[in-house]
Amino acid sequence: MNSLYNFAVGPLAWAAFIILAVTAVWRLWSMHSLAKQKDASSVAYMSWKFSLRSIFNWLIPYKSLGWKANPVLTAVTYVFHICFIVLVIFVTPHQILLENAFGITYPTLSSDAADVLTLIVIACCCYFVYRRVTNVTVRYVTRTNDWISLGLVAVPFLTAILGSWSVGGEIMPLLHVLTAEALIVAIPFTRLAHILFALFTRAYMGSEFGGVRHCKDW
Repeated sequence: MNSLYNFAVGPLAWAAFIILAVTAVWRLWSMHSLAKQKDASSVAYMSWKFSLRSIFNWLIPYKSLGWKANPVLTAVTYVFHICFIVLVIFVTPHQILLENAFGITYPTLSSDAADVLTLIVIACCCYFVYRRVTNVTVRYVTRTNDWISLGLVAVPFLTAILGSWSVGGEIMPLLHVLTAEALIVAIPFTRLAHILFALFTRAYMGSEFGGVRHCKDW
């Protein structure tokens, strides 16, 4: 079991990140080429000023009309993403991996704090499931890809908390690593690709509304 775990956090982890890097560059380049081919004028009016203005205003909770229209979803979305980012960066095992790979050291969360944030992320995922099942509009546009993406996000956190509680013995940390690597590899191929495209999409919208329509996009 130890040798399998070491393989998962070593060569397999490197493979997952390399696959992510290569496919992310490919997806971004493909989208850029497609935009130039089908809508070259939109690329021409891309503006740093209006792009950054749009991104900044959409990052502020309840600043945009879209955020105001769904206050509960807005709160859950912000909490989810903040906890997700904090856990990915500041959990001790993750910092140890970075230290071993690149010599990077920094303060990390206590195990209790990490458990609390992990439970919050799982609760947010449960809300997303509830919303997809009970909201008629959301249920209508939900596809298999959406459920796969949500499952890929939720399972690493579920295995993390179970491993923290010593449920499942040595198998649970291994499952956590493997499911996290599956999540990393799947990013460019699923709905999770918004991690790659969100800023560019927002920049596109901000440039069009600000530079062409001369109005706000939030």
